[in-house]
Amino acid sequence: MTYAEPRLAAVARPRSAADPSRWPDVAAPAGTSPARTAVTGAIVRRALDRLPLRARYADGSTAGRGGPLLEIHDPRAFHARIGAHGLIGFGESYMAGEWDAPDLVAPLTVLAAHAADLVPAPLQRLRGLWAQRQPAHRRNTPDNARANISRHYDLSNDLFALFLDDTLTYSSAVFRSFPASWDRLADAQHRKIDRLLDLAGVERGTRLLEIGTGWGELALRAAARGARVTSLTLSAEQRDLARERVRQAGLADRVDIELCDYREARGSYDAVVSVEMIEAVGEEFWPVYFRTLDERLVPGGRAAVQAITMPHARMLASRDTFTWIQKYIFPGGLLPSTEAVEQAVRDHTGLTVARRDGFGAHYAETLRLWRERFTARADDVAALGFDDTFRRMWTLYLGYSEAGFRSGYLDVQQYLFTKEAPVR
Repeated sequence: MTYAEPRLAAVARPRSAADPSRWPDVAAPAGTSPARTAVTGAIVRRALDRLPLRARYADGSTAGRGGPLLEIHDPRAFHARIGAHGLIGFGESYMAGEWDAPDLVAPLTVLAAHAADLVPAPLQRLRGLWAQRQPAHRRNTPDNARANISRHYDLSNDLFALFLDDTLTYSSAVFRSFPASWDRLADAQHRKIDRLLDLAGVERGTRLLEIGTGWGELALRAAARGARVTSLTLSAEQRDLARERVRQAGLADRVDIELCDYREARGSYDAVVSVEMIEAVGEEFWPVYFRTLDERLVPGGRAAVQAITMPHARMLASRDTFTWIQKYIFPGGLLPSTEAVEQAVRDHTGLTVARRDGFGAHYAETLRLWRERFTARADDVAALGFDDTFRRMWTLYLGYSEAGFRSGYLDVQQYLFTKEAPVR
């Protein structure tokens, strides 16, 4: 693949004016010494020089072996933020308008593909000294989990409706073919949901527990099959809209949607389904999450779980690190590896991993469609009261996530867990 470099002048651009009351760490320059900034600049340039991209600085100098363009408008601020806060600084620098890219996903894909070796090995070994640690108040205890979930999912139902399709499904779709198109997204989301319901054996009369309601589409499709659904969420915004959608569909007699932590779930169910919820659980609570699946299932029951995963070595290296995604997008979140999922199931439950299917390329396409829709509706996002810094933050979040799947750094799995039936 070749990349056409646009004819843009290599000049410094003004910083984005972030509201200091809403974005204090974006509005304020990094408090880093000139010496540390200079050392960081040398390390960053050396790292970029090894990569198949082209970084162009404001003075016209370049780094990289050629490829997608990354424009660094304010090198001093860019290097100071990275020197002070690592990848959090990298993200905040984008939010501040200090760097950009004509095709944001392309250079991010290169960076994601080389995530394991971007930082020199000696600094990797000293990660515990320079990397920020997870704040204690972000641990997903029952009280903290409600606040963490609310920070993301209670932003505004209208915001999510601007870039999601009519199913309001906020997880990876499953397409028939690539490239995906917007007019096929709703069908692809239904295909994903139906695969999960089929894995879990959901049919007429099934007692189904859903952990993580979203905006109710899975509960609606399960109820349409004749299942009796109990769905749990910690988002009041999601609960209210999901209940309204259930009522409008005439399925209120088959679906209960509760504002409830998964740890507080009660009752027995033939099937459990949970879609991209484990990412918000936190490593220390993974055993509790999987024990909940086990305890709620009747013997012979089945659980279908969709989970975003990352490589095991990278999970181990970064699990205690405070990241830009955790600070601004998903407080308390952590992606598991497939090894971590299967170890937690093996060590803490009586469940069996019966099946696992990965389909990361489908998530890359899902995210592309969301990102393009979000960008096209920027004026509508602004009309809801979200400022330019927020819009840059969410553009980076969607592009950063898409790049993770395009590079193979991230994947998404559908798991089937089974619970042994009693011997007759």
